[in-house]
Order: sequence, then structure tokens, then C-alpha cells
Amino acid sequence: MDVRYPIGQFEKPSLISKQELSGWIRIIAGFPKEIASEVFSLTDEQLDTPYRDGGWTVRQVVHHCADSHINAFIRFKLALTETDPIIKPYYEALWAELPDGKIHLEPSLNLLKGLHERWTRLLESLHDEDLKRTYVHPEHGRPIPLDEVIGMYAWHCTHHLAHITVLKRNQNWI
Repeated sequence: MDVRYPIGQFEKPSLISKQELSGWIRIIAGFPKEIASEVFSLTDEQLDTPYRDGGWTVRQVVHHCADSHINAFIRFKLALTETDPIIKPYYEALWAELPDGKIHLEPSLNLLKGLHERWTRLLESLHDEDLKRTYVHPEHGRPIPLDEVIGMYAWHCTHHLAHITVLKRNQNWI
């Protein structure tokens, strides 16, 4: 198993069904509770353990999820209110090194809880035409439809949860 991608990389289905979308939205909705549950009993030493050699610590992974999902929520709102907006990428590795990426987890866990509640409500309200709205990520160079983006972020949730759960299992912290 590649510890960088313990669940593999995101693969967009050729056809995104309503059932697939519902499952992805459930993953996004449940993520804050799941990640909080996984890190709740970890010590500071465990939280400051990288999930792989050269990788982020568990603490940085949690803060990264908050950073990433804030950006995702804003990107959704841009795509829903503008025509093919070009979104601004950010240097997630540099963000993870900033001082706020090394503090206690409660602010990011609280942020994820509230953000995902709003995001889920937004996702559940989308109609078929909304799901085809797009944004352009400069690194991808193509319009990305929101139905695909929902899948990417459901994958992102599961991907980072796996970083934590695999580390816990490998370290016998379970």
C-alpha cells in the first residue's frame, strides 16, 4: 500500500449517478464527526507524529482539512454565482507549516463541524443544472463540474481519515 494514497487516488466515474452523489454527500456530512472521533484520544506526542516519513503530522492533517474545505466551500459558492470562475490555488504544504497549523485541534474541529453543516445543506439543495456548473482550477486547465468536485472532496475526506487510521493501526494506538 502506498501510504501517501492509502485508498488510492480519486477516480471520476464515467457517469455520476444520484446514488453516487448521495453517498459522497453523506461522506462529507459525516466527516467532522469521524475525524474528531479518530483524534479525540490521541496525545500531543501522537498528534505530532507524521503519518509517513516526510509527511504531515496528524495535527497538520486535521488543520489541512479545515483549510482545504474552507477553500472548497468558497469554490462551490463561486461556481454557483459566477460563470466558470477561475479559482485561486493555494500552497497547502506552506499553509501546513504556518503557526496556526500547529496549535491544538479544537478550533479546526469546530470549524469543520460548522462548515460541513453549511456545506452539506448547500450540496443537498443543488439541482441537476447546479451540479453541471463549473469552476476552472489553473492547474487542471479545464472547467470542473460540481458533481465531480463533490466526489473529489468525499475522496479527500476518506483519504485523510485513512492517513490517520492507518497510522493508528501501524503504531498500535487502537
